[in-house]
Amino acid sequence: KRPPTVICYICGREYGTKSISIHEPQCLKKWHQDNDLLPKHLRRPEPKKPEVRPVQARGMYDLDSLNEAASISAQNQLVPCDICGRTFLPDRLIVHQKSCK
Repeated sequence: KRPPTVICYICGREYGTKSISIHEPQCLKKWHQDNDLLPKHLRRPEPKKPEVRPVQARGMYDLDSLNEAASISAQNQLVPCDICGRTFLPDRLIVHQKSCK
């Protein structure tokens, strides 16, 4: 059986429940660096960590609900191409639009 994983709300990748707390601050820092390099019209507001309430008296979280909210948050970071409508991360959109017909 695979160990439980958590989806990063910023990049959408899966991480172990212990390493997600290490990953998220680094991922957010990288997100800010990348976002600052984009042209002004492609800059995005900072992604907000989804709030998921504990479901058990001991303060445990429902991993499925947490992962679903994080996945939606990561998908909201994608920007649609004005030409074809496909969605990309903002830095990849610039590359895509050079060859989109």
